[in-house]
Amino acid sequence: MFALEHGFLSWSFLEMSGDFFLPDPAHSKPDRSSVVEDQFEPRNLHDPRRLKPDDDTSVGQDLPPTAKNVLRPTQAEAEQAVRVLLRWAGDDPDREGLIETPARVARSYREILGGYDTDPRSYLERVFEEIGGYDELVVLRDIPIASFCEHHMLPFTGKAHIGYLPSHRVVGISKLARVVHGFARRLQIQEKLTAQIAETIQEVLQPKGVGVVIISEHSCMTMRGVNTPGSRLITSHLLGAVRDDPRTREEFLALIHSGS
Repeated sequence: MFALEHGFLSWSFLEMSGDFFLPDPAHSKPDRSSVVEDQFEPRNLHDPRRLKPDDDTSVGQDLPPTAKNVLRPTQAEAEQAVRVLLRWAGDDPDREGLIETPARVARSYREILGGYDTDPRSYLERVFEEIGGYDELVVLRDIPIASFCEHHMLPFTGKAHIGYLPSHRVVGISKLARVVHGFARRLQIQEKLTAQIAETIQEVLQPKGVGVVIISEHSCMTMRGVNTPGSRLITSHLLGAVRDDPRTREEFLALIHSGS
């Protein structure tokens, strides 16, 4: 049995003989570490590299207030930062195998963190209101997910499961996966990612209920620190009937785990 509060549920477990090991509830609280100030030289507010959350494409929506005002460094500055990191690690960025590494890393991060340049809500704009009386759960499960932990900038990977109970509109199923990827390609914690996906679907589609569950493995636990390969974090965010109606909640959880 899982504890549920305010539509949000979070737990982790180790896959050992099929048993779940629940941690102390305080363990799942988001870290509130202070944000380190950007060390690049400040620029004029009209700098063209400034993120523009209010332009016609709605780029930058759903970003934290501080992220909306970040001045984006140039590609050259990003590459220089990688060179500094390589030297800090004790290697020579000018040796043959590392000469092109700074440019590759900068390009990779631009792609991996491309969610800062998208508005996931836009993927849900095209909806279908003629649903032929369909009033059962719509569930899309096993959506591959890859994101970056904001605490260590290490990846966490896994799967997302989404379900919603339509009221008068549905959306193409591929758009649900695009919403997941749009939010995932940012620095964040898994708890926040789970909530953002669910709240966005609720706001745009206005269904009777929404459920989102994410199961992922965090490199910050498997590569460093406690070094626990195989441990996975499970988070869920339930809204409306999926949260409040026991039968609907049970059906949603059964569907995302059926055949797994």
